[in-house]
Amino acid sequence: MPAKVRIPTPLMKLTDNKNEVSAEGDNIAAILNNLESQFPGIKDRICEENGTPRRFINIYLNEEDIRFLDAENTAVKDGDEISIIPAIAGGVA
Repeated sequence: MPAKVRIPTPLMKLTDNKNEVSAEGDNIAAILNNLESQFPGIKDRICEENGTPRRFINIYLNEEDIRFLDAENTAVKDGDEISIIPAIAGGVA
């Protein structure tokens, strides 16, 4: 059973307008590579050239921010849920 990946609205045009897709891999990096093989161009929107998630992209594994786990090397098990969430900034204080 692969992991479920929740896709943010701005990236849904790359996933045939699906807000949730399945991906396989034993860690976040492998999941992102699997997403790229299914939906070409998606990894460029999520990651820097070196493969690390962009600063303004938050990735959660089962509601835990991977930056506080093992970043893109965070282990993933079958049935885990991954959420890709773009950071929101701006506004008036």
